[in-house]
Amino acid sequence: MVRYAAKRIGLVVPTLLGITLVTFAMIRLAPGDPAMAAMSRGGPAGMSAQTYARLRDHYGLDEPVWRQYLLWVGQVARLDFGRSFHDGRKVTDRIAERLPATLSLAGGAVFLSLALSIPIGLRSARRRDGPFDTVIGTILYALYSVPRYVMAMILIVIVGVELEWLPPYGMTSEGYAGMSLPGKAADLAKHFVLIVVCFTYPLVAYQSRFVRANLLEVMGQDFIRTARSKGLAESKVVGKHAMRNTLIPLITMMALLVPSVLGGSVILETMFDWPGIGQLFFQAMTQRDYPTVMALSVITAVVVLLCTLLADLAYALVDPRVRYD
Repeated sequence: MVRYAAKRIGLVVPTLLGITLVTFAMIRLAPGDPAMAAMSRGGPAGMSAQTYARLRDHYGLDEPVWRQYLLWVGQVARLDFGRSFHDGRKVTDRIAERLPATLSLAGGAVFLSLALSIPIGLRSARRRDGPFDTVIGTILYALYSVPRYVMAMILIVIVGVELEWLPPYGMTSEGYAGMSLPGKAADLAKHFVLIVVCFTYPLVAYQSRFVRANLLEVMGQDFIRTARSKGLAESKVVGKHAMRNTLIPLITMMALLVPSVLGGSVILETMFDWPGIGQLFFQAMTQRDYPTVMALSVITAVVVLLCTLLADLAYALVDPRVRYD
């Protein structure tokens, strides 16, 4: 187990270097020039060749591409992602300001999806082809076919604008700073509802069917029939024997939850005007803010690698048949 863990951790470094190389190349090959974008923000008065040359020198864009990459990787190794091309602030400070808003969404979506999908999948497997399984399966398949951005638009227009039941934009209302503590909590909760729903419903739709399919596969095996023949209660057969043998595919699924939520945050946070790292990524792309885009790409890659590593290490803890040499 220790040797396997060391080997997997050792593979993280070259994998991460490969990701940084691909990310850097894609950003540099994208159309647009951050120096030109900065000049356009500065107005027509700054549109001169000398200003353009000074900006490229300031941003380090006049260096060879290979040197730019090596300098950037050296900074990343020191956990220094440089300064934003947009406002000159440290990229780490900009990300730190936005990170809590996205983590709160990710935590809420992951918790709700697991709390709903596992019981639904379990009940569907135990009542296979019954009324509950048929109705909930139809509803979940229909929901899963609706893209998140379409659902977001529907909720914003109908629930937020037309009916005015819940605030459709932002994380807080005007006058939030002057509210009492219960008022602040209620205001935050209202703003969370619509965007969390958009994050959660496709996860529930997929995960519940995933749990159902794996449980049905396990429940058709010989050791389950043996457990039933011994007179064990059905709840014990499913809860102790069947669920335990479905944990490995469930761990794989759960390892991909956080990366999935982070990946979907770009569109949803932009649509809901949510001040998270997804919205920051979109803004940085439109502003040609290379340091911020590359920093967010690397951070997301690290999260994916860590989730995958934790899932691999958890296999041996869940299933004693798994051995790593």
